[in-house]
Amino acid sequence: MWSPVLAHVLFYLVLAAGDEVDRKPNFVLMMVDDLGIGDIGCYGNDTIRTPNIDRLASEGVKLTQHIAAAPLCTPSRAAFMTGRYALRSGLGSIGRVQVLLFLGGSGGLPPSETTFAKRLQQQGYTTGLVGKWHLGVNCEQRGDHCHHPNQHGFSYFYGLPFTLFNDCVPGEGNDVLADLQHALRSLAMFLGVGLFTLVCIRMCGLLEVSLWILVALFFVSILATSVWYMPFKLLRTWNCILMRDQEVIEQPMTVETLPQRLLGEAQNFIKRNVDQPFLLLFSLAHVHTPLFKTPAFAGKSRHGRYGDNLEEVDWMIGKITETVDSLGLANNTLMYFTSDHGGHLEDADSITGQKGGWNGMYKGGKAMGAWEGGIRVPGIFRWPGRLDAGRVVDEPTSLMDLYPTLKYLAKDTKPDRQSDGYNLMPLLEGKAERSEHKFLFHYCGVNLNAVRWHPAGSDSVFKVHFFTPNFSPPGAGGCYDTKVCLCHGDHVTHHNPPLLYDLFHDPSESSPLTPDTEPRYAEILEQTAKAVEKHRNTLTHQQVSGDTHSESNSEAHSVQNQMTWEKIMWRPWLQPCCGTFPFCGCKEDTKNI
Repeated sequence: MWSPVLAHVLFYLVLAAGDEVDRKPNFVLMMVDDLGIGDIGCYGNDTIRTPNIDRLASEGVKLTQHIAAAPLCTPSRAAFMTGRYALRSGLGSIGRVQVLLFLGGSGGLPPSETTFAKRLQQQGYTTGLVGKWHLGVNCEQRGDHCHHPNQHGFSYFYGLPFTLFNDCVPGEGNDVLADLQHALRSLAMFLGVGLFTLVCIRMCGLLEVSLWILVALFFVSILATSVWYMPFKLLRTWNCILMRDQEVIEQPMTVETLPQRLLGEAQNFIKRNVDQPFLLLFSLAHVHTPLFKTPAFAGKSRHGRYGDNLEEVDWMIGKITETVDSLGLANNTLMYFTSDHGGHLEDADSITGQKGGWNGMYKGGKAMGAWEGGIRVPGIFRWPGRLDAGRVVDEPTSLMDLYPTLKYLAKDTKPDRQSDGYNLMPLLEGKAERSEHKFLFHYCGVNLNAVRWHPAGSDSVFKVHFFTPNFSPPGAGGCYDTKVCLCHGDHVTHHNPPLLYDLFHDPSESSPLTPDTEPRYAEILEQTAKAVEKHRNTLTHQQVSGDTHSESNSEAHSVQNQMTWEKIMWRPWLQPCCGTFPFCGCKEDTKNI
């Protein structure tokens, strides 16, 4: 009598189990800004407390040679989002300016590019970005949002379309073209003083000064003052804003409450999408300067304000993990933790002390070309039931590998364009012992800076440096005179023959190899030269740096450089604004936060 009932029960249980098996996994990607690999406990730090990040590593897989495609925010994040070197998107610098500087500029991630968010969105995922973007907003007019996250596959965006930087907090100094700001301000003051002096001379009858000269000088003074005051003096209003989707909700933003708001938005996104596959990119504003002064963490670490900020980051990562676990999503959610590049060594002052991170044993840091300290970043994956706890992968991997990995897990098999990343799952699951990255190419702007080669059948990872940044002052370990190293002209030293290191035996890049110390010396240079030529043949002529002879045009379209002065500089008609431009100003209602 009960057999029909039992049959129905079993039928529905099988259906439910099938739905669970067929459901696509969720993805929670967490990226910190300017975090040094030496700052995390599971990567060797024993003085800053990071128990929640360390827990992710102990419950998942830790990558020890995880590499950013660039040592600066904009190009690194472009490569991360697209799975391609940044110069393929036109986001490789050709000169002094290496990142986007103004929200009112027209440069950014081109509409023709494809991000992993866009691919997953096409597979039925709800996609969200909470936090930093820094890949542009508008192209031709305010509100076209051609570079905006919503146009690049993110169904929901809440956060900073630009980044957190010192100009956002009064008294913290200037980050954007500080020398140009000073020159323009001095010019405006000089013209103003000159005009006042001539007016006084004319009024006192000491000298006959033409009225037309005074009028002309007056208008030149007004113009010079405007060129300085509008884009630079009001920079906090223009760049330090919050958006929800395509609406500006706070201008300028209140930095003090930013961490709590970003965390709350990330948690709420997960909760809203518990019953459907989702991708969340939680892109933290920490630990970029200015450093936060959250009372609950202030003075609690052994490393000043930077240590306080990092321990706050760990707490935030713990809250996100807690949210995933408490909703029963852990076994169907791939969680990933990383940084966009290494710590900023030159960022320090006499009051706060060191503001940037520590890159462990590795040489260099943020904006220092291909030195390991600027591009080797934490890489941690957790997926209970799918990835073995405690696995360590020492093979070369890249932030660009997230794109093909997410595509694979979302069962996206549609044709795609030229990619520079590889699916990480075979390495993460222990089904493969070798990385598919036989070579990795390291760029400083559009210039090929170095090449990493992992020969088959060898533990060695050779790195060939074609040029290195000139540190300043002489003998220093960074570019302390300019605050960031540059990639061109007299700012670099070219090496012929190139500098060669074996990162397996010399991870700190302290002892260059020579033909006398490395039997494969000639072979290494020959193999990397062949790899460079093959790589360059995949680039358009517009993408290749000026020192190459390649005329190849294997991509479907030419890519316009997004990092020219024309595209970077501030344009009033492109400036995101709440209110009527130029009277932009609003505050988010945070009563319920």
